[in-house]
Amino acid sequence: MKIYFIGIGGIGVSALAQYYFSKGHEVSGSDLAASETTDFLKNLPLRADKRIKINIGQKAENIKPDIDLVVYSPAVKSDNLEYKKAKKLGIKMQSYPQALGELTKQYFTVAVAGAHGKSTTTAIIALVLIKAGLDPTVIVGTKVKEFGGGNFRNGKGRFLVIEACEYDSSFLHYSPNIIVITNIDKEHLDYFKSFANVKKAFKNFIMRLPADGFLVFNGDDKNLSVIARSAAIKQSPRLRLFRFARNDNETKKIKKIIKVPGQHNVSNALATLQASRILKIPDKTIFKALSEFKGTWRRFEEKKAKVNGKKIIVISDYAHHPNEISATLKAAREKYLNKKILCVFQPHQRQRTHYLFLDFVKVFRLAPVDNIIITDIYDVAGREEKGISRKINSQKLVEKIHRKSIFYCATNEIESFVKKNIKEIDVLIIMGAGDIYKLADRF
Repeated sequence: MKIYFIGIGGIGVSALAQYYFSKGHEVSGSDLAASETTDFLKNLPLRADKRIKINIGQKAENIKPDIDLVVYSPAVKSDNLEYKKAKKLGIKMQSYPQALGELTKQYFTVAVAGAHGKSTTTAIIALVLIKAGLDPTVIVGTKVKEFGGGNFRNGKGRFLVIEACEYDSSFLHYSPNIIVITNIDKEHLDYFKSFANVKKAFKNFIMRLPADGFLVFNGDDKNLSVIARSAAIKQSPRLRLFRFARNDNETKKIKKIIKVPGQHNVSNALATLQASRILKIPDKTIFKALSEFKGTWRRFEEKKAKVNGKKIIVISDYAHHPNEISATLKAAREKYLNKKILCVFQPHQRQRTHYLFLDFVKVFRLAPVDNIIITDIYDVAGREEKGISRKINSQKLVEKIHRKSIFYCATNEIESFVKKNIKEIDVLIIMGAGDIYKLADRF
């Protein structure tokens, strides 16, 4: 079968492209710009006889009449030239969530959702299943060292482990057997508009479980606890609920063995423990896998660097929501108690910055680090409202925070600032979900 992916450089779409490629299908696709992901796909070593063809730039002529299926990213709009051409030719089309949803019906599926921690938890659950010999197929929204630095694993077992994103209500297309929810929060408000709608979406997701399904949920999250029990009452008396919380008996043991810092990762590990026990995996195997987990790409990813002769620790982190920022900075201070910490933060999306403006202000006023640079907002193509774009910027955020140790710096000036002030820095945190990670790579 010939399958074409519009937006193949996306973290989820690229994983699905790898799945079909690993199954022997002819895979090609496009993206607006070249990236690490498109380069990775072009050089995939999965099959010696074929390669994934990548088009940089999206043109109508890229869509040929002999294509059997077009899968497109949720970010792709109806006026996209490739989308319009595929529709005109009558080619079967599916959004990424629809295509992944079809896949979930073919496996015993473990779907991990939540505002924060779902990528890490998906990765840890997958590694436990691998350690237990269950050979799962995995689709995750980050790069995992154990997957060769990729976001996909081709397994031969009957289990599929996926990261289930709530944006655009994508997860309502999935048919899971086990749902793991790490937490819920005021996230993706550009789509949901209100927290009430976020909660409603998660409740509907829980109700996607079969009558004899399993729900693993975070008991420390009061909103989630209410939703979980409400959905379970409506769903089926046979639906089994497994609550985890940071006061559980296993918490002390987990704190001693996990290598990734922070209370949020203790919570992720507890979620993994519950989900793995449902699959009858022995605790010995679970704890062994937890102790060996070294983290994922841009989730408190630590590297040593030497800048102008001084050795420092550089931490690259994906945190872009106020609660994620708080968790990461607290973890950094706990680990580097007496070190001088500079955090460079790139806000992600003007709408998120607008909707959560006061939450960002509160978090950064209380941030337990020495100095913070807030740089220019990373604009997300197709998800910005023009009115909001004119109203919001990083300078206004810095002014509102009104803290001496926090200031604005243009992105192209940060590297020289760090080098000039390196004597005052022991730990450099590069934080955000946009392209700020490239700065971390330069150090």
